[in-house]
Amino acid sequence: MTLRIDRLEFVHVAMPLIYPWRTAYGEDAAIHAVLCRMSSGSVDGWGESAPFAAPCYSPEWAGSVFATLRDWLGPAVLHQEIGSGQQLQETLAHFKGNPFAKAALDNAWWSLYSRHTNTPLHVALGATRNLVPVGADFGVMDSIDDLLQSVQEAVSDGFPRVKLKFRPGWDLSMLEAVRKHFPEHPFHIDCNSGYRLADTDLFQQVDRFQLAMVEQPLQHDDLIDHATLQAQIQTPVCLDESMTTPRRAEQAISMKSCQFVNIKPGRVGGLTNAVAIHDICQRAGIPCWVGGMLESATGSAQCVALSMLDNFTYPADIFPSARFYHEDLADPPVELEKSNGVQHVKAFENLPEPVESRLAKRTVERTVLQ
Repeated sequence: MTLRIDRLEFVHVAMPLIYPWRTAYGEDAAIHAVLCRMSSGSVDGWGESAPFAAPCYSPEWAGSVFATLRDWLGPAVLHQEIGSGQQLQETLAHFKGNPFAKAALDNAWWSLYSRHTNTPLHVALGATRNLVPVGADFGVMDSIDDLLQSVQEAVSDGFPRVKLKFRPGWDLSMLEAVRKHFPEHPFHIDCNSGYRLADTDLFQQVDRFQLAMVEQPLQHDDLIDHATLQAQIQTPVCLDESMTTPRRAEQAISMKSCQFVNIKPGRVGGLTNAVAIHDICQRAGIPCWVGGMLESATGSAQCVALSMLDNFTYPADIFPSARFYHEDLADPPVELEKSNGVQHVKAFENLPEPVESRLAKRTVERTVLQ
């Protein structure tokens, strides 16, 4: 179905978190995201991209994404006839990089397509299931005791794996304490590019904890050093920040840089590229899992839809809205459910949309193109 893009609205929002999100690259008290409302005729679709407030996770940040959409990417697709996500990507291809900005438009197009065709998004993307397991995820906390209590709650609640943020000063001693209390439960660590190849000895010590994987240990744009590290440690390496395009996926697989891939729609330029990377990895026998950027329910529900594809075999990083927000920006919120004692998330038949009163309260800047 070809959709004429009649109107675009971009909204930069700041969504306060219940608990600060601490990682190897810093701390966030609020999640900064950019929402895109894309209209074709009387039908709207919403996309969300959450690169955070500062260019620390990636070179992009919410302010730059908003400006790029307003000044360049939005005008390039406004009033165009777009018949597929791939066509949208081709329309934007002459703009170098900026995957988070492109993702806002790409995700909005898929939402618009889903509504125009009255097809649930996960079905439109090619999924044949509507329920997937999810894991728990904990950032750097105020104390080891706080972390152990939170992990115990997650294990008791039926989360099939737990992800732990890992950074200098919150590393081996933290793992030692967690493994002592939970000797059998599946864990993995996320380093958010906080280390270098010179730290290989550290990761060789990590091998003894029998983790499912070590996520993005080295530089955010590196493939070569990750291949070198993977050859010297037993724990599987998972790429996150380094995996930004389908071409990068092909290169990483060829170089043996990883054994797992985390796919975040925002980081790779949107759902179109996310599906392409999923397919490349599936053909190569590399399992994937879906990650998120602490989006509101608008963006998180699109991650949910993506996670239903067949090669997403490791429990996803998808969280209930109440985990991070006193009040989600969108409605309905993301909620989890137990199935056979394991926490799962179910695909949305209708995607959540921002509530205007909440959106207005969280808006940093807003613009309309028509």
